[in-house]
Amino acid sequence: MSTGRTDRDRVACWLLTACGVWLVGLGIYFIALRPPLLPEDPRFMGSTLEQLRQAAPGLESWLRIVFTVMGGYMVGSGVLTLFAARVAMPRRLAGTAWALAFAGLATVGLMSAMNFALRSDFRWVLVVPVAIWIAGVAAFVVND
Repeated sequence: MSTGRTDRDRVACWLLTACGVWLVGLGIYFIALRPPLLPEDPRFMGSTLEQLRQAAPGLESWLRIVFTVMGGYMVGSGVLTLFAARVAMPRRLAGTAWALAFAGLATVGLMSAMNFALRSDFRWVLVVPVAIWIAGVAAFVVND
């Protein structure tokens, strides 16, 4: 049995590396740049931004805290994904495929599904990381 890395292994590692970088970037966006309410949020709730501000005056400052925490979790997930892609995948450590598959389902998969449920303006864009994640895990598993 050859211990050298195949082209599929390299592709799998780079695809999951891209997903890890994307998660870190998305987390930084949530921490530093994302507004508490996007234009689609009041629309989903059947309200206006002004109505929400009157009904819940502290909502935006509370959401700022929530999104900072959520962004931190995204950054952490991205760092762990990068570690798995750059260290565990090349070594073909036992359980790597399952861990990456479950992590993708719980992170980018769930986020994409919820954005479809919300009819988010970003729902179709958020399918891309899911497709990349699936392709990366599939390329890795094919070589098992």
